[in-house]
Amino acid sequence: MDLVLVGLPGSGKTAVGRRVASRHGAAFLDLDEQIERAEGRTIPEIFATEGEAGFRRLERAAVAALGPADASPTLRRVISPGGGAIVDPRNRWALYRGRLAVWLDVRPEVLAQRLRRSPNVRPLVQGGDPLGRVRQLAAARERFYGAAHRVNGVAEITGVVDAVEGLVAAGVSAGTTLLRSTTKIGDLVIGESIAADAVGDALRRLEARRAIFVSEPGAWAAFGEGLATALAAAGWPVETVLLPAGEDAKRLSVIEEAARGLARLRVERREPLIAVGGGALGDPAGFLAAAYLRGVPWIQVPTTLVAQVDSAIGGKTGVDLPEGKNLLGAFHHPAAIVLDVAALRTLPERQLRAALGEIVKMAALGDEALFATLEADGETIARGDAAAFEAGAVAEVVERAAWAKVEVVSADEREHASAGGRITLNLGHTIGHALEAADGYATLLHGEAVAYGTRAAVRIGEAVGVTPPERARRIDGLLDRLDLGRAPLPYPVDAVLEATGTDKKHSGGRLRWVLPTGDGVTIRDDVPAEVVREAAAAVLAGAGTGSPA
Repeated sequence: MDLVLVGLPGSGKTAVGRRVASRHGAAFLDLDEQIERAEGRTIPEIFATEGEAGFRRLERAAVAALGPADASPTLRRVISPGGGAIVDPRNRWALYRGRLAVWLDVRPEVLAQRLRRSPNVRPLVQGGDPLGRVRQLAAARERFYGAAHRVNGVAEITGVVDAVEGLVAAGVSAGTTLLRSTTKIGDLVIGESIAADAVGDALRRLEARRAIFVSEPGAWAAFGEGLATALAAAGWPVETVLLPAGEDAKRLSVIEEAARGLARLRVERREPLIAVGGGALGDPAGFLAAAYLRGVPWIQVPTTLVAQVDSAIGGKTGVDLPEGKNLLGAFHHPAAIVLDVAALRTLPERQLRAALGEIVKMAALGDEALFATLEADGETIARGDAAAFEAGAVAEVVERAAWAKVEVVSADEREHASAGGRITLNLGHTIGHALEAADGYATLLHGEAVAYGTRAAVRIGEAVGVTPPERARRIDGLLDRLDLGRAPLPYPVDAVLEATGTDKKHSGGRLRWVLPTGDGVTIRDDVPAEVVREAAAAVLAGAGTGSPA
């Protein structure tokens, strides 16, 4: 067994780690010390000459050099990474997966006092306000540390060691939690093979008396039934309401029948629903939760990549009307969102590839780390290669894209911001939604439509002078590499343009366009009609020789 101790600088990882290792005759590995020995320089010297980015590259290499986790039930290694090592999603994947991760949680006030007395200079807490800096680090890293088992690190050291020993005795759990955060739009948990534990935790917090699932046949067979079995084995009574697959679930008649099913089960106002499925299931299940008894809690367990990075986050629920998609709905944030990447391993390639259309959009909003990850690993993720899962590439894009949306939505929950805010998430969606409408929601997947829409936004942005040519080439080049938005489409351009007339981004009779800039996006409501027509016609004609949608 490997034990990984994480926490802020000064939290006591070295002191606690050495004592635990000594008790078990295990090796103690301080990764910062290993880096210093290998480089022949101190950490402050590395920061001074190579900056934080250079140090982080060395740190990632040191984590990778640990190799696979020790599967023995006997404690063999105690690993103490630097306080910021777990900010890198790949480091966290390598450190937490198959290992016992323990967070030594110490209040910032105590840490600041310890650091003032420490003979070791900590580069990230240097300056005139160490307490303020520690507080900033604590807030920024809490979601990464929170994925580990928490131990109060302020207690006397023997008590801390004993608490860690108790966790060692319990062993390593089967799943791997990578991120845990309480946000204003719901608790977010990300990991691998964590759904049963995370949903059970959420049900206990909500004081539920049973697990009431809302799903659809495909997602239920692929993932929901196994989740229900695990919860039943843990003692939860299980009830199930199944909706139709796909857009058929998003009809008012379906919601009425589902609500009657809840009434027959005598579901009470405080009882949460558990939505298991993709976006076409999450939208109506959330609407059902928002409407039944004027609102019951719900838990999102999205089972598709596009749902995990997009539709499951933000509290938008809705159903369709004959006049348009998602025209009837409500904002109703889930109590918890559980993103289990294990659910994605059986998805068809087309679904994975299409979801990357949404993820490219998130990268184009200004997330350079996500952009670089997609450029390096996007093709293997699109193919669903086992290597992309094993290396943590899938988990990284899920985390980066999902957290970026959490931050945007938390700042603008109900799309009240006139510029910036939640409307920026609609990059690629104006033409994308119009293509879906012209298609009759029959063949195009949502992410595929967004990829075409993003290409159109790039063309419009270039035409009106807000998208630099090099940025346009980079976005288009990534979509080319992922084989998205390339094949010609058979829809008349007039039908597509007409569909933009029902777009929800109209304000004062003018359609607001989200357009890429050099490092993000801008909002424009003065795009000439002929520019829009030319961009729509161009993407309908096809950008390359990609396979048909």
